[in-house]
Amino acid sequence: KRTGMHHSRFLISGMFLATLVLRADEGWRPLFNGRDFEGWSTFMAAPPPETDVPGLKRDEKGAYLEPIGFNRDPLHVFAIETVDGRPAIHVSGAGFGVLTTNETFANFHLRMQVKWGERKWGYKRTTHAALDAGLLYFARGPAGIDHLTWPRCLEFQIQEKDFGDLFVLGLTEVTGNARIVPDVVNGRKVKSYFYDPKGAPTVFVARAPIGNRLRRIEDMELPHGEWNTLDLFCLGDSSIHIVNGKVVNRLYHAKIPEGPALATLDSGNICLQTEGGEVYYRDIEIQPITAIPAQYAE
Repeated sequence: KRTGMHHSRFLISGMFLATLVLRADEGWRPLFNGRDFEGWSTFMAAPPPETDVPGLKRDEKGAYLEPIGFNRDPLHVFAIETVDGRPAIHVSGAGFGVLTTNETFANFHLRMQVKWGERKWGYKRTTHAALDAGLLYFARGPAGIDHLTWPRCLEFQIQEKDFGDLFVLGLTEVTGNARIVPDVVNGRKVKSYFYDPKGAPTVFVARAPIGNRLRRIEDMELPHGEWNTLDLFCLGDSSIHIVNGKVVNRLYHAKIPEGPALATLDSGNICLQTEGGEVYYRDIEIQPITAIPAQYAE
């Protein structure tokens, strides 16, 4: 009996070591350690009016006039909890802001899982808007540049029914192949741009007439309450958005304003958004790459 137990422990230990060796060979490393926010920093914009943050100025209608700022989280928007038996980052959604890696990255494959909570805050609640969050990458400079909240970056959108959309923030720009679909937004006729591998190369930047959004080719989001797997490949100034195993967006020629000119945008910080909706993030890990895997090659 003791011999059997010893043998079993030996096998389990061997399997554990083999797993560690395999993961070391794959080059994956976690960005979230499951215990605390070591390696990350926060920025929180002005909080929603229904919250209470002592010391922040408000106007006569109760709206906050200043941001919470860097590495202050009095509302505990970002917390670590055990969810479905595993550690996860719980984002309450009480306000807009980012949880940002202190390290910058280039030429990488990032993967993570995300699922929705239930609560919405601010105008997201009062207008019955979709639950909203986001994965920001190639982030440069401090937060608070775009809409007094976001850094200059590209966004892998995480929003109900819109997983994988592109948003370009802070006058960065990027090219994607797109088809135009007539649409109506708030009673106005507009043009929406959807990723299409056979579409026309189109530059997206936060200026009229095209704007800064390229929508995903297909809605691959799982039912509410299930964990979605996101993969982001970045190689040079190009990127690929993958939702639950399906390529939904491809971008290339990313650029960022540097003085009067545009420079290549091929590296930066990674950020997780809080954008008025409750969300959970887990299994956030990254590995370096030198090529795009064949199954995702264009």
